[in-house]
Amino acid sequence: MYQRRVAWSLVSTDPRVEYTHRLARWDAEIAAGDKRHQLLANLRLTLVGVVAILIWLTWTHRAAVEWFALPLVTFMVIAVAHERILNRVERCKAARRIYERGMARLDGTWAGEGADGARFAESALFASDLDLFGPGSLFQLLNTTRTEVGEEALAGWLTAGASPAEIAARQAAIAELRPMIEFRESLAVAAADGRIGRTGALARWAQLPASPHSFSQAVFAVLSLVSVAMIVAVFTTPLPVRWLTLWLFAQIGIAALWAKRAGGDFADVADAAPDLALLKALLERIESQSFKSPRLVALRDALPAEGRLASQRIAALMRLVTSLDSCGNPMVAPFAKFFQVPAHVMMATARWRSKHGHAIAGWLRAVGEAEGFAALATFAFENPANPFPQVDASGASFDATALGHPLIHSSVAIANDVRLGGEGPHVLMVSGSNMSGKSTLLRAVGVNVVLALAGAPVRATSLRLSPLMLGVSLRVDDSLQEGQSRFYAEILRLKSIVDLSRGKAPLLFLLDEILAGTNSFDRRIGAEGVVRSLASAGAIGLVTTHDLALTELVAGLGVPAENVHFEDRIEDGKMVFDYTMRPGVVERSNAIALMRAIGIDI
Repeated sequence: MYQRRVAWSLVSTDPRVEYTHRLARWDAEIAAGDKRHQLLANLRLTLVGVVAILIWLTWTHRAAVEWFALPLVTFMVIAVAHERILNRVERCKAARRIYERGMARLDGTWAGEGADGARFAESALFASDLDLFGPGSLFQLLNTTRTEVGEEALAGWLTAGASPAEIAARQAAIAELRPMIEFRESLAVAAADGRIGRTGALARWAQLPASPHSFSQAVFAVLSLVSVAMIVAVFTTPLPVRWLTLWLFAQIGIAALWAKRAGGDFADVADAAPDLALLKALLERIESQSFKSPRLVALRDALPAEGRLASQRIAALMRLVTSLDSCGNPMVAPFAKFFQVPAHVMMATARWRSKHGHAIAGWLRAVGEAEGFAALATFAFENPANPFPQVDASGASFDATALGHPLIHSSVAIANDVRLGGEGPHVLMVSGSNMSGKSTLLRAVGVNVVLALAGAPVRATSLRLSPLMLGVSLRVDDSLQEGQSRFYAEILRLKSIVDLSRGKAPLLFLLDEILAGTNSFDRRIGAEGVVRSLASAGAIGLVTTHDLALTELVAGLGVPAENVHFEDRIEDGKMVFDYTMRPGVVERSNAIALMRAIGIDI
């Protein structure tokens, strides 16, 4: 069990200072543990030598057998202590890895390390466009969870919007956990080697239908009583021992027939033994922590089951699973099977499931949400300048000051103000040359909306927005398997976005190089039709283009709209970008200059 020998209070609100301090402390603990490990290893080796000498002395009749007692007992005590120290060192190393990854995030070198959530890539239409999952993704940046249920909770919050009330509740929970570095660390270390999930062995077993075993219980109770009676009879009457042997084989046959019919109900719970230990440890940590925010209080208060803590219920199940496993020990098995202990334990396990199995899904959900909140709180702690957004349920709006992209390190990211909806423009037509920052701006808007609706802080000085649906077309590719060109795939995506705009929730659309796969005449007519349809439905959004003819659309959309652009310049023969959004239409393109720069004779 992971326990801290000293209570470390929060030393600094500066994450780099705090992580440096904790890395040094864990290094010291690991070094001390390694010294104790080496000392006990040498002691064990010495005791082995002592035992070898005693064996020789006994063989030569120079020592009595009783002399073995002290070194053997000492060896067992040292072995137990040694195992505890090794476990402690492994836990310390797991804790150290937490802060190594934290420092990597602070340094901007985190990409490619840790679970990237690629299995959730199809959970939202815009996930690929906004780099929500996969290597170097938002999920990989945020993810400090260790269990499948934690990953599922975090991914669910990133792909499904929430109501303003739920967002406010999550913000309060994250704000409370932000300075609670001890709690977040203990969760991560407890789950360091776990992958417990809603679809794992434990979850499958908990979902099995209840099986009636009342008749079987009576039968096996009778069989056990007969076994006891026969044992007594063998020692008190002339009952031949062979009858006892025959009765043993008869019982084994009866138990085998019963197990063939009903024993399958217990296979998954035996496979879930590691999940049980992990779930118990995580539940104990959550149950022992006091919270103030309503969301966390409700999460913890939902854990008790029929007057006892969830961790205590799981501990009872663990004892049953351990007992069943012990029945397979070659030294124990004959006696256990003679008295039908495996059958009794299996039926006790079934009774446990019938009483508490329905609660396991809720316990797993609580653990997943606790890890999800801890992950977002870690993000908040590591980015103290990032505020929580204000979520306003009225109308469609997005008003950000100094908006940046969370996946770009703050040392190089360029922030821009973006205002959409309300009294501001409903549509921004973004023009600019290649690599000037148009697509990055769209992704920055989209990713910050994802963070805001998940309840997390955002990369901006301030952000006020309404609960928005996202309609995104930034990364659309052709498909050889489906026989679709890029243009056809894009118009299918645009149709789905237009359909979304007709829903109840307001839509924010992000369209990159709209209809670039067709000629300029069709592009202008098609783009105007799509954007006009979206704007008339009350949607707000940004559209990027290389075709300066499309910048003329803002005058006839029927809603407030503006042109903005990104500039570039040539210095010493190289293209230079400042990634700053300016009002109006871009006045020049860099395509010819780029072609010349790489050696194409133009």
